[in-house]
Amino acid sequence: MTIDELIWFKSSYSSGEGGECLEVAPSPHTIHIRDSKNPTGGHLTLSSPAWGKFLAFCVRR
Repeated sequence: MTIDELIWFKSSYSSGEGGECLEVAPSPHTIHIRDSKNPTGGHLTLSSPAWGKFLAFCVRR
């Protein structure tokens, strides 16, 4: 799957007021993350296990 084929979703934690927002795009073996205010500025790609650790870290905060 190429970057152009990804379907991006805004984080459920993002407000609708134009604040800091993340978008995620799941694919079969990876999760992609980008800044919704700068969608062409690059993205981070994580493996499924790394995504799980990232979420666990966020929940603990």
